[in-house]
Amino acid sequence: MENLVKRLGGRRTARRILIDWAFILPQLILFFSLTILPFFIGLPTVFTDRLSFVDTDVEYVGTENFTKILTEPGIKDEFLPALGRSVRFTLLNYVMVFAFGLSLALLMYEVGFRGGFFTVIYLPMMLSGLAIGFIATMLFSRSTGTLNLLLLDLGLIDKAIDIKSASGLSIILPLLAGWRYAGFNMAIFLAGLLSIPTETIESSIVDGASYLQRLVRIYFPQMIGSFIIATIFCLIGSFNIFDELVALGALYGNQEASFLSIVFFTYGFQRGRLAVGLTMALELGIPLLVVGVLLQRIQRRFQYDT
Repeated sequence: MENLVKRLGGRRTARRILIDWAFILPQLILFFSLTILPFFIGLPTVFTDRLSFVDTDVEYVGTENFTKILTEPGIKDEFLPALGRSVRFTLLNYVMVFAFGLSLALLMYEVGFRGGFFTVIYLPMMLSGLAIGFIATMLFSRSTGTLNLLLLDLGLIDKAIDIKSASGLSIILPLLAGWRYAGFNMAIFLAGLLSIPTETIESSIVDGASYLQRLVRIYFPQMIGSFIIATIFCLIGSFNIFDELVALGALYGNQEASFLSIVFFTYGFQRGRLAVGLTMALELGIPLLVVGVLLQRIQRRFQYDT
């Protein structure tokens, strides 16, 4: 009898493992084929002077490309300002992650909206970044933009917002990103809220704790894992933003929309300096990878401690 139970248990375990792998394997194959494999294929290029994928006259230059980025005037004058714009956008986008995602998660948790509300919040993620960028450009057109005209009629602004200017981009672009990924971030924070034991919350209510006190002393300390996960996704998404910038004219002369992703693309595919473009991407990717790994370790530590 015991042997039969062990066999059935072993078969069930093996079957469950096979089912898990059946769900995971397609994603692993795509990730390996589209991310890991191209990375190792392109890695040797950063140590060469390769101009394009079809370039056959390639010479080994060592670490020269890494020094060019910070020393060659033409490259440095584009790379460093683009880095500043990307960092500024990342900080503002991080604020929007909590302003949109956390607020909606608390609303869902406390009020209990379901069904249609959840679907509406997720709808922006179904739109492409390029479409969102073009919609924003039309809404904030200086002469015919609907929102610009509305704000002017209400007297909330003195002059039309130029979305392609530095000030316009610094305000509108983070708002667009926060609105588009509000549903995704809401799901992350909502998972953290649902993991909080209800007995703890009920006890605090009985003890007379205000809502703000519950947020600071009960909710947020037990949501550190969700905060870290949202931070990792925000870092990755902020430095990878591309489609919205194209719609805002980044490839057609608008320097204020020239973020790091645009600079990588232009050097790699438009200016015939593939090795330099890949080197820029690598110099940015390695620090982000290190930060992501460190944040994951911190997240696990908090998870085990709680």
